[in-house]
Amino acid sequence: MAQHYPIEKVRDIGIIAHIDAGKTTVTERVLFYTGVSHKIGEVHTGDTIMDWMEQERERGITITAAATTCFWVPSYERGQGIDEEELKKQHEHRINIIDTPGHIDFTVEVKRSLRVLDGAVVVFDGVAGVEPQSETNWRYADEYKVPRICFINKLDRMGASFDAGVKSIQERLNPNALPIQIPIGSEGDFSGVVDLIKMKSYDFSGDMGATITEGDIPENLKEEAAKKRSELIEKIVEHDDQLMTAYLDGKEPSVEDLKKTLRKAALKTEIIPILCGSALKNKGVQLVLDAVVDYLPSPIDVPPVKAIDPKTGAEVLRPPKDDEPTAALAFKIANDPFVGSLSYFRVYSGVVKKGSYILNSTKNSQERIGRIVRLYADRREEVDEVPAGDIAAIVGLKDTTTGDTLCDPEKPVILEKIIFPEPVIDIRVEPKTKADQEKMGIALHRLAEEDPTFRVAGDPETGETIISGMGELHLEIIVDRMKREFKVEANTGRPQVAYKETVKGTAQAEGKYIKQSGGRGQYGHVWVKVEPNERGKGFEFVNEIKGGAIPQEFIPAINKGIKESMDRGVIAGFPFVDTKVTLYDGSFHDVDSSESAFKIAGSMAFQEGAKRAKAIILEPIMKVQVIAPSEFLGDITGDLSSKRGKIEAMNDRPNIKVVDVKVPLSEMFGYATKLRSMTQGRGSFSMEFSHYEEVPASVAQLIIEGKK
Repeated sequence: MAQHYPIEKVRDIGIIAHIDAGKTTVTERVLFYTGVSHKIGEVHTGDTIMDWMEQERERGITITAAATTCFWVPSYERGQGIDEEELKKQHEHRINIIDTPGHIDFTVEVKRSLRVLDGAVVVFDGVAGVEPQSETNWRYADEYKVPRICFINKLDRMGASFDAGVKSIQERLNPNALPIQIPIGSEGDFSGVVDLIKMKSYDFSGDMGATITEGDIPENLKEEAAKKRSELIEKIVEHDDQLMTAYLDGKEPSVEDLKKTLRKAALKTEIIPILCGSALKNKGVQLVLDAVVDYLPSPIDVPPVKAIDPKTGAEVLRPPKDDEPTAALAFKIANDPFVGSLSYFRVYSGVVKKGSYILNSTKNSQERIGRIVRLYADRREEVDEVPAGDIAAIVGLKDTTTGDTLCDPEKPVILEKIIFPEPVIDIRVEPKTKADQEKMGIALHRLAEEDPTFRVAGDPETGETIISGMGELHLEIIVDRMKREFKVEANTGRPQVAYKETVKGTAQAEGKYIKQSGGRGQYGHVWVKVEPNERGKGFEFVNEIKGGAIPQEFIPAINKGIKESMDRGVIAGFPFVDTKVTLYDGSFHDVDSSESAFKIAGSMAFQEGAKRAKAIILEPIMKVQVIAPSEFLGDITGDLSSKRGKIEAMNDRPNIKVVDVKVPLSEMFGYATKLRSMTQGRGSFSMEFSHYEEVPASVAQLIIEGKK
């Protein structure tokens, strides 16, 4: 049985960043310094522990969020003559870490990880500062109110600037982000960091930077450090009246008081500490671990999780205590080649025990907990129970999918679900042989269970299978995984944009379905009003039938008929969104009326109403950032304008131009190749979904004719 850590010594954190800011490298260092791994894996040599999928190692990117547990004694507690065992007992913290992807196509991994984490370390590239994906991830962290610390990485690179990085964080993300360290030297001369709270310098030497030497601040930095420190203290004392009064009286707060008050402010995200270093050069990572212990919350520092009682609909709280009724959230399903299905879960209250029964309240089904495993990067340890505030995985749950609540069968609750973005791109896939056909069905079902932004549907007209996802890379990886993990060979079509339809105006329409064929006939008659709904609100059905014009039992059938009609669309067969349909009148026949007649009548009324209410096609618009040397700027902007792009901003970085632009997704296929040829291979871009917008009439015509 693993050692039981007191809950205040547990940290559940995520490492998040834009692609290529160095998250995985930071995580690999953390595993090495905490003793989980005995060798540092590198992204560029393809032997990292956290990127365990073949595709991740080949491409040098993180695709799935990997979870691991490690243990840390803060570096300032060591070397005080206490023996190793005693140190562990007194000061060791358990840190559950999730290393998340930076690529926008896998943004779902970040979102679901932040839902179950208490704190986050946000990594920034010292050259690039805040990048588009850093902003998206920061927004997710704001949404879930996750306290965080920032780590400006790669300060050894040419063109790296700690001050520019701090400025971009303060201007673009949060003005309350404050440096609590400054670097010693920059670019090739970067050699260590100065801690502004203790006013000491730290040097990292020995095997992989494992030896930390505390010393005095170099002469040339004393003035800057003193200035930055007084700015930091002024901001910290604002969060404690006693400290503030003492400070105004000229008393310098002690290091303990400063750390305690900074922790209080950081937990409320009123101050966000910024640290610095270079993970690749093994400098500064241990101090990030110290900051995780000092400034990020344990499960008892965050408010008790809110849940809904499914029987009464009332809100209940589940505090993080072992003696409370069990409540846990499954936040990720992974198919493991050795043990089968793994359900990662976070326990919010109570204890999850091996061999017990647990209720999946989202699906209302009982599950038996066979094996529970704790994950240490690439190895596992079986455990008998997982206490409140901890993260682990259960092997072989049958009905559980991402976002499901697992709870005490006697005291059921439902935790808030995770809301995922809609897919924006489709591809048709067909198996190469008859043998592949059966396997493909199983493979796609498994992959869809793992990834909530990946959808599988059949095209009723052609009988083909259509898979949808967040981008070209996302679907490319899915098809690659089908081939490698499930041995399914498949042909794929060209990527298609996931267009949608909606209405611009308001109209009323009648749907009448009457059939007399000797014996019992069919009779259904409805009047509906079709109007636009707010963007992103989806479909809303309002029943305004008064005085029994249509009996209550037929209303669900009308709703179903309208929904089915919406899935087929009325202009070009794309699904309808953001539409409100009000059923306000109709009539029925005592004998001939039936559910199926009203279903058809509802469908007819909606189709007629949507045509009258000016149905339009919507297309996904993407937020694109292009980064390239300044001499190619003219070609890039000209090309983007020809793609119906709206340029929103142009910024400078050393020798480089950064163009922010919104472009329809349909114009962006194959852009990576085009950009490379335009910029002699020196340009790069990142792209994420922004919103849906009406398609211009000329383009709509092409889409309807099926040319687009």
